Amino acid sequence: MSQQDQFRADARALQAPMVAKHKQTRQIHGVVLEDDYGWLRAANWHEVLRDPAALPAEIRTVIEAENAYADSVLSNTAALQELLIKEMRGRIKEDDTDVPYADGPFLYYNRHRPGGQHPIICRRLLSGGDEEILLDGDAQAKGKAFFDLAEARPSPDHRKLAWSFDDKGSELYSVKLRDLAGTQAIGTDRLETIIETDGSLVWSSGSDAFYYVRVDANHRTAQVFRHRLGTDPNADELVVEELDPAWFVHLHESSSRTHAIVTIEDHVASECYLIDLADPAAKPRLVAARAPDLRYTVEPQGGILFIRTNADGAEDFKIVRAPTTDPGRSQWVDEVPHKRGRLIVAMKLFKDYLVWLEREAGLPRIVCRNLASGEDHVVSFAEEAFHLRFEENLGYASNVLRFVYSSMTTPQETYDYDLATHARTLRKRQEISSGHDPALYVTRRLFATAPDGETVPISILHRKDLPRDGTAPLLLYGYGAYGAAMPASFDANRLSLVDRGFVYAIAHIRGGTDKGWYWYIDGKLAKKPNTFSDFIVAARYLIAENYTRTGRIVARGGSAGGMLMGAVANLAPEFFAGIIADVPFVDVLNTMLDADLPLTPPEWLEWGNPIADPEAFAAIRAYSPYDNVAAKAYPPILALGGLTDPRVTYWEPAKWVARLRATMTGGGPILLKTNMGAGHGGPAGRFEQLVEIALQYAFALTCVAEG
Repeated sequence: MSQQDQFRADARALQAPMVAKHKQTRQIHGVVLEDDYGWLRAANWHEVLRDPAALPAEIRTVIEAENAYADSVLSNTAALQELLIKEMRGRIKEDDTDVPYADGPFLYYNRHRPGGQHPIICRRLLSGGDEEILLDGDAQAKGKAFFDLAEARPSPDHRKLAWSFDDKGSELYSVKLRDLAGTQAIGTDRLETIIETDGSLVWSSGSDAFYYVRVDANHRTAQVFRHRLGTDPNADELVVEELDPAWFVHLHESSSRTHAIVTIEDHVASECYLIDLADPAAKPRLVAARAPDLRYTVEPQGGILFIRTNADGAEDFKIVRAPTTDPGRSQWVDEVPHKRGRLIVAMKLFKDYLVWLEREAGLPRIVCRNLASGEDHVVSFAEEAFHLRFEENLGYASNVLRFVYSSMTTPQETYDYDLATHARTLRKRQEISSGHDPALYVTRRLFATAPDGETVPISILHRKDLPRDGTAPLLLYGYGAYGAAMPASFDANRLSLVDRGFVYAIAHIRGGTDKGWYWYIDGKLAKKPNTFSDFIVAARYLIAENYTRTGRIVARGGSAGGMLMGAVANLAPEFFAGIIADVPFVDVLNTMLDADLPLTPPEWLEWGNPIADPEAFAAIRAYSPYDNVAAKAYPPILALGGLTDPRVTYWEPAKWVARLRATMTGGGPILLKTNMGAGHGGPAGRFEQLVEIALQYAFALTCVAEG
């Protein structure tokens, strides 16, 4: 008996939970919908996000039984999980330090202590001297089941620190304030605490106030407030408010540090406001009123406002400029014209330069423009597939861009790039403590042809000595939603699979913007099934090219990528040795029919509104993973959830697993592991995260084991 067969036999020998059925029936657009497991949605789920102990006992019993069953089935992998954790932790530089950034008279940086889970926020004088620890993340996390440090922002006068944290996993961040100078010792927080924010912070120029975003009772980022130091947070001044439940409010500081930028957006449009940080009583100033399908972001530079936008049919975005004093659309003049197929992803402004990150044919590049001469130059790289990202712009006046480069074989490299001289200075290379030789690995960019003629990019990583004879196991990752492009970046954890003979593949499927904005449009709403078929096309191509064979692929995806996992499990279960669905959005139809869920109205722009639109109802019903579970054999499935997840609620994977187990005719096992103390992102500590990854990798290795 193979290890795969033994895995299934061991699971059958254990008693899988059989969740009680309590049928709920309703009729929508003339169609009767029946749901046996809708009762797993706690009526007090809002309360559970804030206090997990409030979960009703009958639901807690189900979740805990599922956890116990998953632990029992995977108990034979306990030693493997421990080995994987040891390997992955061995690659982490435990006393790692970020590249410092200069701000005023100080160098600020984050570092970790050996064994520490969370960052320590530090600074030292540019002129030298001892390190000051401003905030110790490990100390703040002590005694808490969950802790995530979101922001730690020194004030412009460097005498105060505002910082935010989440200690439930529900993405409800509290903001605290501490003094960094004067009679009060560093490390002591003031009494004033602001609760239930999104964690973002922007200081006023005078260091006597800061702006933040408050989350409302329905978990929406809806309001920007100004808090004046030393005052009661309950008396904070409301600066911006958005009443439409489909729109969300976000806040960040401009590159020039002269303005707070408020962006209000849904999935298809946006509008921006500027707040003058030098004015203690500043009112928000609208840039351009929202309009259907108009998206834009802004960066001020002196008297000019640079705007990245899709206006006037620029589907892959262009950059325009307008006077800061009169920035309405009638004043917009093209700075970087639109070019179809070249997606402008982001832009940065410096004193003398405009820099943007663009993606063409699936690969990123950095373009730099001298604003005085109008001359452009490109920062080039040699590898076949790679990833670039901008770091926070802290070299505005010095015209120094900081960016990070990596590929699937090359660990992260942080560079400071002098925009005037074109000198590229390596500031840090990610250290793999246990050793890493990129020459032992191969990364490639492949293209699979879909039935409609589109080509689906695939990024792969494998050892150079891998025999390409179809025998290798393969992990195929996908997402395909919200326009998110999947980076071909370095992840040291993947080496634990690749060094065991796996091919690691990323399918850049429709629903993302890997090939431009149209790639996203072609994978949403009524065209959502393209996402699923692209993933299957990628699997078929990798089999045809002898990277693997049918039944040797483990599929993996999370959140909206978990929907993808549920869909391909229904459509083509025979391809997969196993499926890993992390916080999977699988109960799509019921969620989109529930207008009382705070995240449902904005999501109608991504999936369709099945309440008002019969065609959207039919389209979602045709692919929703929960609604299409059928009497057939399914591969082993590991679903993971988070009890305090506000994005994909815990009951979605719980309902899906219950229906799969009650309906399938063979295969499996079907496992559910719910983190009772975390949310959408799982554990926050850098070593705690490895436990969940090791569980997934041990499951994948077991699914393909042949010996």
